[in-house]
Amino acid sequence: MPCFSHDGIQFHYQETGSGLPFIFQHGLGADVSQPFSLCQPPSGIRLIAFDARGHGQTQPMGDAGKLRFEVFGEDLLALMKHLALDRAIVGGISMGAALALHFTLRWPERVTGLVLSRPAWLEEPCAWNVDMFTLISGLIREHGAKQGLLEFHRTPQYHEALAKWPDVANSLSLQFQHPHAEESAVKLERIIKDTPHPDRAAWSRVRVPTLVLGNRLDPVHPFEYAEKLTRAIPGAGLREITPKGVSLEQHNADVQRWLEEFIGDHFAPSA
Repeated sequence: MPCFSHDGIQFHYQETGSGLPFIFQHGLGADVSQPFSLCQPPSGIRLIAFDARGHGQTQPMGDAGKLRFEVFGEDLLALMKHLALDRAIVGGISMGAALALHFTLRWPERVTGLVLSRPAWLEEPCAWNVDMFTLISGLIREHGAKQGLLEFHRTPQYHEALAKWPDVANSLSLQFQHPHAEESAVKLERIIKDTPHPDRAAWSRVRVPTLVLGNRLDPVHPFEYAEKLTRAIPGAGLREITPKGVSLEQHNADVQRWLEEFIGDHFAPSA
C-alpha cells in the first residue's frame, strides 16, 4: 500500500497512468476509491489521489484541531513533494473541490489546471450542510455508529431528505458505516464549518484553466454554488452533470466526458 509520512501521519495514496499529473481528491467521509471510480485517466495523464487525514486508510487521524483546509493544503503539498511533482492539475469532489480551490489560491505556482466537481463550499460554509453533518457527528459520538444510524433515521431531517432526495439520504446514512466512523466523527463537524477561503474576491486571482461540474437535486452540493464559482473565476467553464438520483451510471459517464474534454482542450498529454 503506497504511503507517505507527514506530520506524524501515514497518508495512503493511489495512482495510475503516466504523464501529466492530475491530483483528484475525494469528498467528506469518502476515500481514494471515489475519484478513481469517476475518472479513467486518458492517455498521457497520471491520476493521483490520497486519503485525507481522518479518512480511508490514512492513519492515525492526528490532532482534531488540524481538520481544516489550511492543513489539508499542506498535506497535499507534502504529497507533491513526496512524488517530486513541481506542478499538477488539481481538482476534487465536494470537500476535494474546496481543497483544490484553497491549494490553487495558496500555491498558484504549483497548479496547471483546476477542477471543481460538485462544490459544497463558497466563502463560507453551506448552512444546510453544517446542520446535517453536525447532527450526524453528534449522533455518532453520543450513540456510536450503529445506534447512531438508527437514531438518525428517526430524525425529521432524515425524513425530509428521504422524501425530497432519496439518494442524498442514503449517502448521509453511509457516513455512519465508514471504517473508523466513531473515532473520526469529529471530522464531519469540523471540516463542514471551515471554508477554503473567506473572501470571494480571491477567486478572481485564479489564472489557470478551470472546469466546474455541478448537478441539481442535491442540497449538499447546490447547483448555484457551481454557477457562482464559474462566474467569479476568470475563464472558468461550467458543465452540468446528471444527478446521482436520476442515474448514477450517467452521472459517472458525464464526469468522465467533461474531464476528458477539459484535458483535451487545455493540455496536450503525451504517453
